[in-house]
Amino acid sequence: MPRTARKKGSDCSYHIMCRSISEVDLFQDEEDKEYYMTLLKRYKEKYECAIIAYSLMENHLHLYLDPKGFDVSTFMHSVNSAYVVHFNTKHKRHGPLFQGRFASKIIETDAYALTLSAYIHNNAKDIPGYNGREEDYPFSSYGVYIGKRKDEFKIVDSEFILKYFSKNKKEAAKKYLAFTASMRENGIMKEIDEDIWDTYIENEYRSEKKHIERDKKPEDVVKKACELLKEDIPETIRVKNCRRFVNLRAFVIYTMRVMCGLTYKKIGEFIGDMSLSGVIRLAGKGFELINADRSYKEAFKSIVLVT
Repeated sequence: MPRTARKKGSDCSYHIMCRSISEVDLFQDEEDKEYYMTLLKRYKEKYECAIIAYSLMENHLHLYLDPKGFDVSTFMHSVNSAYVVHFNTKHKRHGPLFQGRFASKIIETDAYALTLSAYIHNNAKDIPGYNGREEDYPFSSYGVYIGKRKDEFKIVDSEFILKYFSKNKKEAAKKYLAFTASMRENGIMKEIDEDIWDTYIENEYRSEKKHIERDKKPEDVVKKACELLKEDIPETIRVKNCRRFVNLRAFVIYTMRVMCGLTYKKIGEFIGDMSLSGVIRLAGKGFELINADRSYKEAFKSIVLVT
């Protein structure tokens, strides 16, 4: 039977759930969990996404992901595919690791956003030694939220949720800790009545989530890139075997991948006479340029129009 189409939207955030196949744990040790976190950081930065909350368990994981308009399937496929390669190599196995496609649910209300963050952070209660001290679990964003530990992986946007509780960071952390504990005690999946929301949300907070337009035309990206990097002729990106234009081509290819919603194959067709492996290689080089060179970083920021 054909798969049901995944519900998506250009301005949506998601509750992501991934589970391993029944006969093997998704994470065999802390090193596996640390590696998965590095992948989340890598692709979060590469595709300009945001991770609001996370929890890595033994055989599954939960993410509260705001892709900021980027394709959620592409993001998760990038992370999970890279992890499977690592896992199978390290543990000398082969074959699938994840149980089918990842599950996703669009976060449609503020109430669900808060409930979801508490649900994710309460997951650690099922890990031996962490029941009642879920905030101490190192592979959850809970401790970061309440200021108990630093964001070691530099990955989580806790401010998005904490602003619902107070503009004061310490006060918000204190209220969030009480809120999350109450969700554990009362049953996270139960309906939360208006009195509880009035207790924890003192003032209405309108989401100011940033959204990146991801439907730019490749021609416009090329033109803008040439203007910003002071290259007069956009056609230079099609000049092969010329070292002078390698960086420009790499920058443009990476930017098109992030901002135009194009596959590597479509980018290769647009550039002209370029192999798939060549496109992927230059996209990686473009990402490295943005992180290493200020001029490319500023040019990229100028192209990423945030509304």
